[in-house]
Amino acid sequence: MEKIKKLILSIVPDAVAEEAQYPTFTVDASKIRSVAEKLKEKGFDYLICLTGMDYGDSLGCIYHISSSTDKTSVIVLKTSTSDRQNPAIPSVHDIWASANLYEREVYDFFGITFIDHPDMRRLFLRQDWNGYPFRKDYDANPELNPVPMENQTIAEMENMPSITLKSDGTVIKKENALFEKGDYVVNIGPQHPATHGVLHLRVSLDGEIIKKVDPNFGYIHRGIEKMCESMTYPQMLHLTDRLDYLSGTMNRHAMCLCVEKAMGLEVPQRAQYVRCIFDELTRIASHLLGWGCMCMDMGSITAFIYGMRDREKIMDIFEETGGGRLMVNYSVIGGLAEDVHPNFVNRVKEFIPYMRKMIKEYHILFTGNPIAKGRMKDIGFLSKETAVSLGVTGPSGRASGFACDVRKIEPYAAYDKVQFEEVIREKGGTFDRYIIRLDEIEQSLRIIEQLIDKLPDDGFRAKVPAIIKLPAGEYYQRVENARGDFGVYIKSDGGKNPYRVKFRSPCMTLISALDPLCQKEKIADLIMIGASLDYVIPCADR
Repeated sequence: MEKIKKLILSIVPDAVAEEAQYPTFTVDASKIRSVAEKLKEKGFDYLICLTGMDYGDSLGCIYHISSSTDKTSVIVLKTSTSDRQNPAIPSVHDIWASANLYEREVYDFFGITFIDHPDMRRLFLRQDWNGYPFRKDYDANPELNPVPMENQTIAEMENMPSITLKSDGTVIKKENALFEKGDYVVNIGPQHPATHGVLHLRVSLDGEIIKKVDPNFGYIHRGIEKMCESMTYPQMLHLTDRLDYLSGTMNRHAMCLCVEKAMGLEVPQRAQYVRCIFDELTRIASHLLGWGCMCMDMGSITAFIYGMRDREKIMDIFEETGGGRLMVNYSVIGGLAEDVHPNFVNRVKEFIPYMRKMIKEYHILFTGNPIAKGRMKDIGFLSKETAVSLGVTGPSGRASGFACDVRKIEPYAAYDKVQFEEVIREKGGTFDRYIIRLDEIEQSLRIIEQLIDKLPDDGFRAKVPAIIKLPAGEYYQRVENARGDFGVYIKSDGGKNPYRVKFRSPCMTLISALDPLCQKEKIADLIMIGASLDYVIPCADR
């Protein structure tokens, strides 16, 4: 890190270094590209997150950056512009591919235009939306954005406006720049069962061959990050469950950890162990649903029923201890809402051998099926380099050889007390993304097995203040949810409500991988490739 500090100061001598959770540097907006290019050369090839900010007197961005080789090295870059009328920051989309969507999101909510970005459209809101909702001076008068009474036509969707701001100040306005004239465009969704949520895909075809996939987000965008600004920290927990609802306990865990870290609160070991067990049960339940849905997308109704049947056993365990099934609402700031049910340990121990037996049955039923193998093998390849650049993490990233498990990189709770393997595959095809989730179930069972008989007796919740206020500062927490690297960023001004909250969505980057994965593949394979990524749309839309 000292070398990185010297490197950044050699490029930008006036860069301001901060001692924070991660090495943090504030650089002038005009120098952000040169710093980014040098960092990429030095191996910082993974843009974890890009967060838009309204500082009151300026607008800016925060870049959390890491390396796919030295994964424990994380640095933070900050930049801003004082021009609130026409804010502009150089784009880094060609340095880190994930910045393509990240920058569109910042433009959508803060109005910052990224110089030389090829496709500056809004990402979540309507293209004709007035104002930028995440600015502190945003006018929320509903009369400025009346609800349209008529549906948008396909012709209007085909001609969504985009701008490109060049470095010389030239503004290029264009329409339908993504597709070539005469392209045959198929609209899949937003109401389509195989998009696994309310997602709209515009797919350009040459006969049966896919030329380009353009995801259209925002159909269930709820402004969760903006809502957090008017909520207390305990209230915010209920929103985390509703992002990736199949990873609800893990997302909630991340928020608890972030707040506890900021408070300097020590959580009882018992609570940490139980949180990990709940996280791994949730991971198994999520993988079972993902496996069943992917099989169903290829025609196997029986596999879907089997997956849902076995997932119910986990839901029953959750209900008995936490009171909820899908939204368990069990982790709270300081530990757990209540101690585990007297039956909890026995029921979990009974589930472990049962699940191992069922995995063998899944392989007999579907993995070895010649039709299934023929549909999955040799299609939808995602290289490691592309996965890293796009920020594709979780099982999909590891299927391409990207070792990105946050439980290994930055162990939290009780993960430093257990032995398990980070399952890595190298080919990056649809079959690899299929099989890796079944392999990860076995590793989750291993983790649970090591923890369930060793629950400490030091209590299930620490004492916390009635009104929680975080010290002024910035805090970031990563966890490994069922789909990858989920992050929580909180900026506090010392009050009981956060100044800014950002959720790093692993699903948004998964959806961004559809285009490179599907190009030159057949339209019939699009649904299966999407199912292998296992994205959840509310996580992307937030």
